[in-house]
Amino acid sequence: MADEKLPTGRISRMAKIGRATANVAVRQAGTKAVNVVRSPEGSDKALERRQIETAEQIVTVLGGMKGAAMKVGQVLSFVDLGLVPEEYQEEFQAKLAALRDSAPTVSFEEMSRVMREELGESPSKAFAELDPAPVAAASIGQVYRGRLHDGRDVAIKVQYPGVNDAVRADMQNLGMLMRLAKRITPQMDVKAVADEIRARIVEELDYELEASNHRTLARLYRNHPFIYIPPVVTEMCRERIIVTEFVEGDRFEQLTSGPQDERDRIGEIVYRFYFGSMYRHRKFSGDPHPGNMIRMADGKIAFIDFGLFKELGKAEMEVELATGRAASERDAVELHRLWAENGFLPQPERVSPDDLMAYVEDAIWWYITDSDAQITRAAVQRIAIQAGDPRSTHFRTMRHQDMNPEHLIGRRLELLVLAVLGELQASGNWHRIAREWMYGDEPVTELGKQEAEYMAGRA
Repeated sequence: MADEKLPTGRISRMAKIGRATANVAVRQAGTKAVNVVRSPEGSDKALERRQIETAEQIVTVLGGMKGAAMKVGQVLSFVDLGLVPEEYQEEFQAKLAALRDSAPTVSFEEMSRVMREELGESPSKAFAELDPAPVAAASIGQVYRGRLHDGRDVAIKVQYPGVNDAVRADMQNLGMLMRLAKRITPQMDVKAVADEIRARIVEELDYELEASNHRTLARLYRNHPFIYIPPVVTEMCRERIIVTEFVEGDRFEQLTSGPQDERDRIGEIVYRFYFGSMYRHRKFSGDPHPGNMIRMADGKIAFIDFGLFKELGKAEMEVELATGRAASERDAVELHRLWAENGFLPQPERVSPDDLMAYVEDAIWWYITDSDAQITRAAVQRIAIQAGDPRSTHFRTMRHQDMNPEHLIGRRLELLVLAVLGELQASGNWHRIAREWMYGDEPVTELGKQEAEYMAGRA
């Protein structure tokens, strides 16, 4: 698939999705027709097999599209929403996991052309060494390993040729997807939410902006005891190229098979980095998927890829923190007031405080409950369904909610961090950690104490 042409027009990209959907419908209809003469057991097995085949086809289409559409596949690769039968889940996850760090590749010749256009000279002159084999592929670009003339090893992320138009086409088609979402949540302000999604995704096309976001976090976490953000090589960055220090280490798949205490430690680091960036600094990455974290030889966790980035205002952050405190204290009346006054309940009289509290508790119990909890894949699946799926027991409550666009990326972060913890099967008292930013409590974990000492030194 090295030279497969990337569809960039709105019609051609929607047609590709449409063909896949039609194929799925035809195959499922065929299976149901044949099932008339099959035994019940045979019918069930045939439908299950067709379901996994459908999942495979979705992976192929999303991966081939790259652009914004592939992000759906990346999320599905580690958020188990119960889309396939239990006995096929491992197979399904394995196929989707390919979207974390790789995707159908574009030839080095084509990618070299992008580098030449951006740098104003051939890659062979710009870099002392450059391996033509990509080391990873993101949703809108490919990553190569190279060496600068001063000897530094670097990661060179280069945007796919034509992906700019492809992503913008995806964003034009976003309206169709949002209209489907509105069937589930009629109170949603579709235009406001779609505008926020478009703004964040389109920003990802500008690697100079991403380099600026990256530098911001690198500055905030410079010399941190267990978090590492590789430096940006600013002079080599352009609109379609970003160059950073190359990070050696263990990828996520290696981390999930380690001993429990190490998985707990990594889970706490992931939680502290993503949630802490949002709640302490109000500047955070909205893309916490496993391909963006690497364990270095010294035990630090390196975080990469800051294209999807959000900065919250002070007022929005106070709403976030106040919501967390009200939920932690099980104060249903205060929670209802906060949501009604901040645009989450367009018709507050249609949702009772108790129903709202039950919904929120099912969605974020893991960090508002003061007890140790192991995050499992099954727990992630239950939470994802209860928080935002038509199968939720809180579906009526969900239908009367709206999503304040300013808080949309924060909710994405929340779910995806939870999913990463589920892949690690990490344990901890997540509430006690959250109290550090909710209430200003002293840390109770060793990592928390190290971080507090680091922050005091920086202050």
